[in-house]
Amino acid sequence: MSLPVLLALALGGSLLTYILSGINARLRDAIAVIASLTVAAAVASLYGRTVETTLGTGFLGFPLVLRIGPLSWLFAMAVSAIGCLSVIFSLSYMRGKGRTGFYYAMLLLVDAAMLGVVLSGDLLSLFIFWEVMSWSTFLLISTNGGPALAAGMKYFIMSITGSLAMLVGIVWIFATTGTMQFSGVAAGLSAAAPGTRLGVLVLFGIAFGVKSAVWPFHAWLPPAHSEAPSPFSAVLSGVLIKMGVYGFLLTMYVVIGMRGFLSLGWRALPVHTILAIIGAVTIIVATLIALAQNDAKRLLAWSTVAQAGYIFLGISFGTAVAVAGGILHFLSHAVFKALLFMAAGAVEYRTGGVRDLDSLGGLIKKMPVTFAAALIGVCGLIGVPLTNGFVSKWLIYKTLIVDGSPFLAFIALIGTWGTVLYGYKFLHNIFLGQLPEKYANLKPAPFSMRLPMVILALVVVLFGVLPGIPLAVVDAIGSSFGFATLGVIPGGIAGETGTINMVNIFAAIIVGVVLAWLIFRAGARGARVGQADSYAAGGPVPTDRYQYSVHFYAPLQRMLAPWLRDPVDAFYGGLGARVVKLSDGLRRIYTGLVADYVMYVMLFLGALILVQIVWRPW
Repeated sequence: MSLPVLLALALGGSLLTYILSGINARLRDAIAVIASLTVAAAVASLYGRTVETTLGTGFLGFPLVLRIGPLSWLFAMAVSAIGCLSVIFSLSYMRGKGRTGFYYAMLLLVDAAMLGVVLSGDLLSLFIFWEVMSWSTFLLISTNGGPALAAGMKYFIMSITGSLAMLVGIVWIFATTGTMQFSGVAAGLSAAAPGTRLGVLVLFGIAFGVKSAVWPFHAWLPPAHSEAPSPFSAVLSGVLIKMGVYGFLLTMYVVIGMRGFLSLGWRALPVHTILAIIGAVTIIVATLIALAQNDAKRLLAWSTVAQAGYIFLGISFGTAVAVAGGILHFLSHAVFKALLFMAAGAVEYRTGGVRDLDSLGGLIKKMPVTFAAALIGVCGLIGVPLTNGFVSKWLIYKTLIVDGSPFLAFIALIGTWGTVLYGYKFLHNIFLGQLPEKYANLKPAPFSMRLPMVILALVVVLFGVLPGIPLAVVDAIGSSFGFATLGVIPGGIAGETGTINMVNIFAAIIVGVVLAWLIFRAGARGARVGQADSYAAGGPVPTDRYQYSVHFYAPLQRMLAPWLRDPVDAFYGGLGARVVKLSDGLRRIYTGLVADYVMYVMLFLGALILVQIVWRPW
């Protein structure tokens, strides 16, 4: 399938879904699923191909180019696959809710726009699809109104700021190179002054930093996740913020080029080291704030910010293994975080919208498949062996340790420790312990929700045991950037850059599990007791209050509260309040009186005369 036809199919599916929403809801749902499945299959069929196509006569004299290679294929595959599974998950989640036709149309439009972003072969096409993606995302985030509208506006303002920075960068590049096609831009910037390359990186970095929610551009993400529908949260966290990661990779290693990027800055403090430090700061700040969250989706949102820090740290560090680890962690995070948001959405759906971790518990008895999916997702998030997150984090850790960056390695390790704590909190407070009586008749998640979760959970394990499958594409991406090949094998890598074989680790773990099971079976059997037959500190736990430790840490939290707030968000809030106050003051000059306007004109003319008298050209 050609690239224009692929994009036409994705955009046409969105339009057709919206048209059918007023005719037949079942037909609309079927078309949404079929369109997303077809797009995913079409992207998969392009594996290993390098294609470039010019669209018609272009736009205002500028050619619009579509291209696909290893980098764009990997991101397009993640976008189409996660988007398809989110559409399937939405079939039950959105049933009975208002504006479902608008929701499906916007969800498919966001997916189509993200495909356009990663398939763009020139800066103008990239900017057009970027804006379509940003506007449709705003509409989806704010679809429920109220607090959702406020969250959407925060995203919209920050996104517009990033888009303006990108537009200035595009104009600068065109003025410098005379072209907008990536191949010509790369050749032109290679001969440009270092200041030009640095300026382009900063401008594009603002746009892509906002979208990828890297500190200090992350403030929009937690409220957006909290208010957006859960199936879209899976897309938002899984792939949409990764458009910023794609943009950084494109800017660093394609537009500027590997040598040009790594040579920017000063000998004592190169630019790529500064960016790696920003990634480390993102990890530590977001992890600490995630620990204090009691809203399931808000906890996962801050976790997304922290994991974006790992990705940014890897791709910025600038070695073959680190970049491979960062790209692989993008894919790993897309899978396990979409899985976790779907698990949280399934719980929210069955409990009537409950996301408060202190109000749940014991749901493993009623939702075992959802629990298993959440467990695998948290293991991937932590980086437990035999999950995809282990391999990607291992590559990042190995680079930081071997290449002499112990401080960054320690920060990343603190992030993993924090991930263990809030990951366990997520699992424990939702699924473990006593089941509240009000959930005694709770039903499992519908099949249309369980199916995407099972598929994503299997992918987490598959890419954890056989990481060579995604690493083959990641290695091709690194080679296209100019890095050395990794020596990919089915179980991992085996080359001069390092060795890891997850197949051997898998076999060793299986043997250990079998031995542990045999020892357990040989011991005495436990006695089954009622769920209320539990004790803490020598006293019985109150019935229907398993989460008896809800306020146990309240004094400590009061002490740490000033340190667990987000100062960046407070800064943006204060800046917004000052802008509103200034705008309100400026509005008062419009009095409606002609005499006042005549006075304004006379004052302006007087100021011009004064400038003319005082100013003297050299």
